[in-house]
Amino acid sequence: MLTEEEIKEITAELALCDLKSAASIEALKVVQKHRRWVSDESIRDVASLLDITPAELDAVATFFNFIYRKPVGRHVIAICDSMVCWSLGHDPLRELLQKKLGIGFGETTQDNRFTLLPTACLGACDRAPAMLVDEDLYGPVTPEMLD
Repeated sequence: MLTEEEIKEITAELALCDLKSAASIEALKVVQKHRRWVSDESIRDVASLLDITPAELDAVATFFNFIYRKPVGRHVIAICDSMVCWSLGHDPLRELLQKKLGIGFGETTQDNRFTLLPTACLGACDRAPAMLVDEDLYGPVTPEMLD
């Protein structure tokens, strides 16, 4: 069930749109901001508020890379694995991060602090290799920077 605060924030987003469905991504972001991920129950509740089917909203949620449909840690580390980042040092960074955190891609540390994810592109080819920690973009990232 959506909280009063979530409903209030989603309603504010709805006021900015001609069609309720146009607020889909922003509504999902509201839920994720409060819960760190978007559950099936949240999909149903938000879809009802937007007058669309849960399947339509789930299609949006699963298409958009940074809407998390499974629980994630307090901090999400997304490493760009585009061709440019890969060619400029993605693999050594990935290996070092996996070793330091003790997790692989798609996993969360035991203390729920970090989730490590690959991402197809961060749009930062000029700063490759790049990574996103929560909403902060870093690049070019070197192994020395990971500590």
